[in-house]
Amino acid sequence: MDVDMNQEILCCPHTHRISSSGSVRNNFIEKYKSMTAWSVHRRTILRTSTKRRKIAAPTCDVCNLTLSRPFACLECSFTGCWTDRHILNHLESHSHGFCLDVTSGCLFCRECNDFVYDGIFDEIYLLCVLRAEEKGTKFQVSQMLRESFAPWMPNGSDTTALTGNAVLPCQGRRGLLNLGQTCFMNVVLQSLVHNPLVRNYFLSDKHNRGQCKTDTCTCCEMDKLFEEMYAEDAIPYGPVDFLATTWKASTELSGHAQQDAHEFFISALNQIHSTSRGSTNVSCNCIVHSTFSGQLQSDVKCERCATITSTVDPLMDVSLEINKSCGGGRSGNQATTSKTGGGIGGNEGVGLENTLTACLRRFTLPEKLGMKEYSCGKCGKSHDASKRLSIRKLPPVLAFQLKRFEHKTSDRSSARKIDTPIKFPATLNMAPYTTSVMKEIEKENPINSQKMEGSYGSLSRNGLDVLYEYELFAVINHEGQIDNGHYTNYARFKDEWFKFDDDKVTHSSLSACLQSSAYMLFYVKRHLDYKPNMVPSYIRMRETEAVREKERELEKEREKEREKERERERERERAEKEREREREREKELEDALLATV
Repeated sequence: MDVDMNQEILCCPHTHRISSSGSVRNNFIEKYKSMTAWSVHRRTILRTSTKRRKIAAPTCDVCNLTLSRPFACLECSFTGCWTDRHILNHLESHSHGFCLDVTSGCLFCRECNDFVYDGIFDEIYLLCVLRAEEKGTKFQVSQMLRESFAPWMPNGSDTTALTGNAVLPCQGRRGLLNLGQTCFMNVVLQSLVHNPLVRNYFLSDKHNRGQCKTDTCTCCEMDKLFEEMYAEDAIPYGPVDFLATTWKASTELSGHAQQDAHEFFISALNQIHSTSRGSTNVSCNCIVHSTFSGQLQSDVKCERCATITSTVDPLMDVSLEINKSCGGGRSGNQATTSKTGGGIGGNEGVGLENTLTACLRRFTLPEKLGMKEYSCGKCGKSHDASKRLSIRKLPPVLAFQLKRFEHKTSDRSSARKIDTPIKFPATLNMAPYTTSVMKEIEKENPINSQKMEGSYGSLSRNGLDVLYEYELFAVINHEGQIDNGHYTNYARFKDEWFKFDDDKVTHSSLSACLQSSAYMLFYVKRHLDYKPNMVPSYIRMRETEAVREKERELEKEREKEREKERERERERERAEKEREREREREKELEDALLATV
């Protein structure tokens, strides 16, 4: 957490006194760090009702008033209140220069008589908060602590590799040509291009199509797509090779008929996974699984003996049904292939809400199972049971599908579109729908656990809010009807939003995106988990193959030695047989001589 005090980003002219002396600077910064870490730790503990009394509230050193927003002098141990100006009077009387708003980390300068921004202390504050959160958070499934974040600093080899390289324009805002009803493909490709994890993977040359030897490789087409999207050429690009590769890999998507964007999205993920280096069917950490893979837990409870049977399934995306009535949402809880949750609050009126959060709350409600649908392993008989789904492990990127296309029969011509508008947020909190939080809610109040769903913040759980917060970065929209519709999408680049309509790219806004008729939504975690000792699967595969190759070489050498030993044994046997025949000839000769005599 070392910070360069000599960088020229100071906005307050009086902060030069901090860097004038090494001891003053160190004491000043250490006091700032300790107060920031204390504030983060206090906020964490206050979320837990059982530990709330263990931390005493700070008081003003003058009036002994309990401080909900304490201010601390950074040059001594004084703590005072702001409303009665006790902290300001202390700075004036003792000629101390700065005090700290412990809650927000803001710095107040006495000589400027105002809160001041300082780039150095802003960086220190963010790093202190990160360190404190790392100590207080754990992984959702295991009990391991988070790996400490270390900012990337280029070493000698990195600097050499970067020297002389051409600088690419960091925009990626390029339209895609419609190749004949291929708008379904264009919107998915734009969403993948603006996915920060997928973008960083391919732009860092993790898959080089010049070195790949796989035929019809989708990863090679993704590598080419990113190269074209980040090229200086602003003319719309036609992904002809990507479409041809898709047709070869997925015959059901071939042809120029209108296709479903969600089906293409799943097909593209499968193709990228299968052509990634070192991809495996079990515990794979290729770019697809490390980005979209999570875990969904299904708990079935027997109503007679209260036995709970849990099943964990892989989770790649989230499909949510839409109620066709004016109230929106779905009636009942029908299990779909994927799940997610977001939103806080009780369940009253959930069925009357047309929001993404309401759909997700309904998605995790218990569902009654009939006697013929479940047989209890403990009772040995069929009884009434309830089934509830929850997210056991959250993926870094959440992909939602709002099921707007209703198929009453197997005939696709009978399908129709549901145009019910669904409101969705720019930020999403997934905490109420994770397995750990839902279990703690039931443990706190097993009778009214559903009504307590909105009070999850007062319960203890393995992690802070930052590990459950997601931000919207892409939206896919469908306009028109199911047989003659058109796909468009919105995507975020840094803090700006753009609308992509095939080859047309226009500047847009977040409000316009939130008012659109969404078909698919993409959210990325605001803070990623840093798991220790995670080796990419292709590196593990390469190391395993190297070990196997070495073992094969050693086995060949041992086989050669064994063959040489067998050859020597055969030579000894031939020599022994030759000597035996020689002895027999000599004996015959002696017998002939004796017979002659």
